[in-house]
Amino acid sequence: MAEYDASLAAQVNRLVERTIARSVNGLEYIRGPAIPVGLTPKDVVLERGTLRLYHYRPQSDEVYRVPLLLVMATTNKAYIFDIAPGQSLVEYLCRRGFDVFVLDWEAPRPHERNLDLGDYTQDFIPSCIRTISRITGEPDVSIVGYCMGGVLSCIYAATHPNGPLKNLVCLTTPIDWHEMGLVRTWQDPRYYDVDRLVDTLGIIPADFVMQSFEMQRPAQRTASQIRLWEQMWNEDFVKSARAFERWGNETLPLAGEYARQTTKELLWENKLVNGTLVVDGKSADLANITVPVLSFCAEHDHLAPYPSVRPLMEKISSTDKKEIKLKGGHVSLIAGPNAVRRMWPQLDAWLAERSV
Repeated sequence: MAEYDASLAAQVNRLVERTIARSVNGLEYIRGPAIPVGLTPKDVVLERGTLRLYHYRPQSDEVYRVPLLLVMATTNKAYIFDIAPGQSLVEYLCRRGFDVFVLDWEAPRPHERNLDLGDYTQDFIPSCIRTISRITGEPDVSIVGYCMGGVLSCIYAATHPNGPLKNLVCLTTPIDWHEMGLVRTWQDPRYYDVDRLVDTLGIIPADFVMQSFEMQRPAQRTASQIRLWEQMWNEDFVKSARAFERWGNETLPLAGEYARQTTKELLWENKLVNGTLVVDGKSADLANITVPVLSFCAEHDHLAPYPSVRPLMEKISSTDKKEIKLKGGHVSLIAGPNAVRRMWPQLDAWLAERSV
């Protein structure tokens, strides 16, 4: 009986402590200021229009020769690479000896409504690479592109077959856009009048972009809120959830012509996988890519399903190429506790061999 009483008392005490913690963390969640993100020390080395290029300060005594450029999708802020200390891919790569640059985006302004794939892949990315070369003195660069950032990186690589790209890493990067699942369903050309949308608005609003993401999993936000309430007593969980929620809420608007072009030429006409995409007069045939390529796929990716990612290995001409399929989703593959154990070490090992 004494043991039973002690066990019951311990359970009650635990319940009381969690109830108090849930109240404290709940107030912080509702009324607290925005949680800080992107805390790894960095400098802005290029700022032009919607483009921001960050150079992260070294965190190791020795640095690999080949600098590393991370390219973010145009719909989101790049601090998903640097979400929180201990959960930061950038921090991890800096400590592993890489010279890290990140291409981030700001919201395009009305006068930038005409930005298109050519601007992003033939102007913005090359400008960043020239800046990196000037700062580091190195002729080579490795690129890691995430989601649509990976698509832009592939287009850049295909249209610049003579360098200076040394290695290419694609994270959850859709290649066959006819395999994009609900994205293709929601934007069926029979019902989705992209010309009217772009001609009317110029800039596609952030709310529209966010809703298009949430329509892929309509119950996800509700499920996340339930899970958050269940874990509200756990301060670390709440901090992490708030950081990821902030990232999702800060979805960016899109330049209209860019949205029109990606919808028509990639989603509807599937030119990337067919090898017929032309950007600013240059062929963006993936067969032009010969550099070493690593592709990471997520088993449970609802935005870039595996069938949409898989063709990359078939289409490129590289002899040094590898695909790694891991458990996880579109975001958890690159950020969070599971990414620390699953993806990051494999990315580090692959790049280390090819960055000297």
